[in-house]
Amino acid sequence: MSTPASPTAVADTVENAKATPEKEQPYGALGLKPDEYARITEILGRRPTSGELAMYSVMWSEHCSYKSSKIYLRQFGQKVTPEMTKNLMVGMGENAGVVDIGEGWAVTFKVESHNHPSYIEPFQGAATGVGGIVRDIISMGARPVAVMDQLRFGKIDDPDTARVVHGVVSGISFYGNCLGLPNIGGETYFDPVYQGNPLVNALSVGVLRHEDLHLANASGAGNKVVLFGARTGGDGIGGASILASDSFDSTGPTKRPAVQVGDPFAEKVLIECCLELYRDGLVQGIQDLGAAGISCATSELASNGDGGMHVELSHVLLRDPSLTPEEILMSESQERMMAVVEPEKLDAFLAVTAKWDVETSVLGEVTDTGRLVIDWHGEEIVNVDPRTVAVDGPVYERPVAYPTWIDALNADTAAVLPRPESSEDVLAQFLSLVASPNLASKNWITDQYDYYVLGNTALSFPDDGGMIRVDEESGLGFAIATDANGRYCQLDPSQGAKLALAEAYRNVAVSGAVPAAVTDCLNFGSPENPEVMWQFSQAVEGLSDACLELGIPVTGGNVSFYNQTGDTPIFPTPVVGVLGVIDDVARRVPSGWQDEGHNIYLLGTTQEEFDGSAWAATVHGHLGGRPPAVDLEAEKTLAGLLHAASQQSLLASAHDLSDGGLAQAVAESVMRFGVGARVWLGEVMQRDGVDLTTALFSESTGRVIVSVPREDDVRFQALCDVRGYPVLRIGVTDGTALEIQDVFTIEAEDLRARSAATLPEHFGATAV
Repeated sequence: MSTPASPTAVADTVENAKATPEKEQPYGALGLKPDEYARITEILGRRPTSGELAMYSVMWSEHCSYKSSKIYLRQFGQKVTPEMTKNLMVGMGENAGVVDIGEGWAVTFKVESHNHPSYIEPFQGAATGVGGIVRDIISMGARPVAVMDQLRFGKIDDPDTARVVHGVVSGISFYGNCLGLPNIGGETYFDPVYQGNPLVNALSVGVLRHEDLHLANASGAGNKVVLFGARTGGDGIGGASILASDSFDSTGPTKRPAVQVGDPFAEKVLIECCLELYRDGLVQGIQDLGAAGISCATSELASNGDGGMHVELSHVLLRDPSLTPEEILMSESQERMMAVVEPEKLDAFLAVTAKWDVETSVLGEVTDTGRLVIDWHGEEIVNVDPRTVAVDGPVYERPVAYPTWIDALNADTAAVLPRPESSEDVLAQFLSLVASPNLASKNWITDQYDYYVLGNTALSFPDDGGMIRVDEESGLGFAIATDANGRYCQLDPSQGAKLALAEAYRNVAVSGAVPAAVTDCLNFGSPENPEVMWQFSQAVEGLSDACLELGIPVTGGNVSFYNQTGDTPIFPTPVVGVLGVIDDVARRVPSGWQDEGHNIYLLGTTQEEFDGSAWAATVHGHLGGRPPAVDLEAEKTLAGLLHAASQQSLLASAHDLSDGGLAQAVAESVMRFGVGARVWLGEVMQRDGVDLTTALFSESTGRVIVSVPREDDVRFQALCDVRGYPVLRIGVTDGTALEIQDVFTIEAEDLRARSAATLPEHFGATAV
């Protein structure tokens, strides 16, 4: 152990706070409102010390306390059935949800935002977003096995977009690759609405045996409180309260010191150290230090325990000895964990951290006082009920107002937009979609990630979902997919949230897995805007209702407010992640066909649904109307059908239809392995009563294209008939070109070249 903090900083003690009630404090600069400050003084019966003020400011921030969203988020816990929770080992309220996947294995997963730091300092903002979500997974007792990212950037040709894209992608790849974790999926969209406020959501997944589960609580008076990992520095101070809980003004990137700095090699060592501590039974409770740092770890551990906690803050090992006690409490320096250790196991604990060369300091112990007491060189600077800091913060019922502009937006339907009149026009529109920023190949990004490291990746980019093998002997694994469509949500946030869930659910189902659980990251504008709160309330209601109907629980997630520049909020963007279980990854189903001579089937029916579509956006620059309908009962039937077909090894490929409709799905299936297809749409048009443009570009839900070997045709069709799901044979895999019969033909290599060129044209050669 190394030298702790020096006593150079003069602390504001509890005694001093009692003696100087008139002292003015900078609560506003720390993100607290006057009434919140008044409530703190009421709770304490005096003014807070500077240390207490620091703790309350970060823990009562929007980012940590969910004070504007709590009243809505309760629906996720209320709209459940016993069937939904039968495999849920840990739900909302812990660092991450945990799902029993069978054979004694469990999977823990969660998605969180790191939006504002990634605009100010894109590289470190994105890198530490990955590091933070991985530590949430470690803290559950799991080994992290994969990461994913969900990215939203501004207009692709805006000069600042390149700055953000290069930094964010480099930060994600640097941190994840150094950790040796495969990046197995995600999404990237470009839209001017995210210009001054990109979204960088990071997801991590871990696996554990049931008996290795750990929770964040400090129980047992006399147990030691131990801080281990990287030293505490001045980076990230006030990140949760100042950066994540406020919006940007028009002056651009500022607040750089509030962005954390990450060291993935330190985190890699920390992962292995934690896993050995778990293996040897040396940890009674554990919490990662992310947002709000020591303030969060001490107050949450104490709140979740059965007593209190006493800590000597001067024992914290520092990178910067000039830090004040308040700064130490607020610092969000990365790669740190806090453990509760039984006294008789402390020497063994310290031996393990020493073996891994992880710096460690014993800060204090668990008490039976019910109070969180923090000293600075023997002087008391914090004495609070920890629940008032971590649990019983403000709960707001913000004003909600139906948007004044939404009726006009909904009335402006894409159905009246002009459609192509010739085969040449159809081809031109098809090619513009394939090469558009949101549908073009994301290889420029994904080639910078390692997605096969660890040797257990069964599916990854550009398949619809990622898949990881958990057990080598049985082949047990999980699949995961994330989705969101901000354009749909702008038109109807409730329906948009349902559509995000339905698409992620479908993307898991096409892989051959059975959808089992949900995590979400809800990205919205300022909660102080009543119209934003209407959007948020609608999205949560829609998502919770849809989860109940599909029968899969929300295990946890994140709310990110204040995503706006000036007074202009982003589109509501609820990112939904769905986890699925597959009993043997050998039966996984890829998204593109690999062999000629297979029949191509379209599952589901097509309606005229262009509102919010990629066709409307790319061809016409249009957003208006109402998003596609979603039939969740049909989605369940479709998922069951796909699972049965994969179990019987009837499917050579399966790919969901979403952005860009059937045309984009067929193009991606051709580009996947370079095997062409002949497709005919006459029967689809006749059965569903739609024109060619609708058949190609509509974004109706509940649709999937599959390729089936000819010898399995009869069994596959019988499976569809038994389940009563609409199915039509629309083509055959053949040659090296995509032919839409009687419309156009284009070589697969030409398609691939057009799709692959878009991102490099704007961002240069890939750095690999």
